[in-house]
Amino acid sequence: MVTTQNAVGRFITVEGIEGVGKSTNLSFVANELRRAGHAVVESREPGGTALGERIRDLLLVPDTRIAPLTELLLMFAARAAHLEEVIRPALLSGKWVVCDRFTDASHAYQGGGRGLPAATIDTLASLVQGNLRPDLTLLLDAPLKVAEERQAGRGHRDRFEQESLAFFSRVQKAYLDLAAREPDRVRLIDADRPLAAVQEEIRRVLAELN
Repeated sequence: MVTTQNAVGRFITVEGIEGVGKSTNLSFVANELRRAGHAVVESREPGGTALGERIRDLLLVPDTRIAPLTELLLMFAARAAHLEEVIRPALLSGKWVVCDRFTDASHAYQGGGRGLPAATIDTLASLVQGNLRPDLTLLLDAPLKVAEERQAGRGHRDRFEQESLAFFSRVQKAYLDLAAREPDRVRLIDADRPLAAVQEEIRRVLAELN
């Protein structure tokens, strides 16, 4: 299913709660695509542009109080810049974009985690991204206790990483509900396995796009 409309590149996102290995596996995905001969742009949300990175800094500062709707609007402000400056130009030039989080994260974190209505998020998504959707989303999933243990050695935690297990339970449920609704696009990857096994499954899923 090609959902990037007139674009000739492909758009792949990596999603999941904290501690499931997104960063490691995003790099793996990008390297696999390069080996297959594709030009690849790696990016992240919030972030990916000068403005987006400044918004990211605001959002991640520990102990900062940000109302849920304000948080959502900041996410979409960063996303609008990201789409205009990075994602759309890359896709239209034939590059493949691999992004750490996209709008699914807003549904999971601000929707599931913060309790904002899905309709509100969908309205912003329609305004900011139009018909553009990821061609493939890799949803890395692991038990909450496993994810928490993996974060334990990181030391400094940002504003999201400091959230409660109850918060992450809601986020995880929102992600799993999304995967159940869109199984063709959102591929659920069991991240509670040795890295080699996780990446072998990712490799098989990527092969379906090539």
